[in-house]
Amino acid sequence: MALLIYVDDVIITSNALAEITVVKQFLRASILVKDLGELKYFLGIEIARSAKGIVLCQRKYALDVLTDNGFYGAKPISFPMDSTLKLIADDLSLLLSDLASYRRLVGRLLYLTITRPDLSYAVQALSQFMSNPRAMHLQAVERVLRYLKATPCQGLFLKADSNLHLKAYSDSDWGWLP
Repeated sequence: MALLIYVDDVIITSNALAEITVVKQFLRASILVKDLGELKYFLGIEIARSAKGIVLCQRKYALDVLTDNGFYGAKPISFPMDSTLKLIADDLSLLLSDLASYRRLVGRLLYLTITRPDLSYAVQALSQFMSNPRAMHLQAVERVLRYLKATPCQGLFLKADSNLHLKAYSDSDWGWLP
């Protein structure tokens, strides 16, 4: 069983429906709870279930990023970053006058990488220039937006019959000293 908690929202998931029912009853007895049913949307992530598996995507979020930055009508392209592009910190192009908008945009693109591993390399490369972005870096971000225009519905498909077993370890008291 897993509980994902964000502020006042809770997602409960388990392979055993009976266990979910017990936890929901416990929560109802302790606090005011509203059961919204099967998960469809959470923190900008759209969830679609079928017998074959689960699809996670951020289509609405991606379209909002495009709209907010004036790229909804942009010409789409087929890959997010030119393989010959060399991004450098000491580029001779002009320093951007609005650093906050570059940082906000790259931050929004970083959030998209949750369900879009195809964006990870390009966005990670562009995030290295958050402190001193240049016009060249903004042009590269705009290319990522044009790629996003071509692929707003891409996401992750988690197969129901997968033999993948996720194991995690957390040392929550690693910083504690006696």
